Amino acid sequence: MSVRLLEKYRKEIIPQMMEKFSLKNRFAVPHLDKIVVNMGVGEAIGDIKILDKAMEELSMITGQKPIMRRAKKAIANFKIRQGLPIGCKVTLRRVMMYEFMDRLINVAMPRIRDFRGIPDDSFDKAGNYTMGLPEQTIFPEIEYDRITRAQGMDITFVIKNAKNTAQARELLRLFGMPFKESKE
Repeated sequence: MSVRLLEKYRKEIIPQMMEKFSLKNRFAVPHLDKIVVNMGVGEAIGDIKILDKAMEELSMITGQKPIMRRAKKAIANFKIRQGLPIGCKVTLRRVMMYEFMDRLINVAMPRIRDFRGIPDDSFDKAGNYTMGLPEQTIFPEIEYDRITRAQGMDITFVIKNAKNTAQARELLRLFGMPFKESKE
């Protein structure tokens, strides 16, 4: 079984990127290395069951077991001690990464209320893109009646071989990422 977005990348996106950016070698074309999905659960300080529920929902969304993230240092203002569990994350690669991206773009994002597109200015200097989602209920794997609280998440697309943000933006646009229309 082949993944639809991987086939699209190999057959359509690579030739388009080579033509647009005048690349001679197909291995110089930017590609997705991994997708990191992170849930920060600050309320887990008072009740660890909230973190367990968030980890269960994240594993349903991504299809992979998340790892628990602990505080690296103590912050008195937030009542955080070093080593306390404060979140969870999943790193997706290869087939799981393309399947998650396909579900995110084609199923989950259209379910966001009043969706106009995602901002195209959240790229870092290396060409990686980070976006935030307000709640986990946009994914069809989550049953709306069974959630106890709305939990947001950050999704980072790590892109390799991108010489600048224009190449990374074009790669994500060709994958079908719905960026907001710029008012130029």
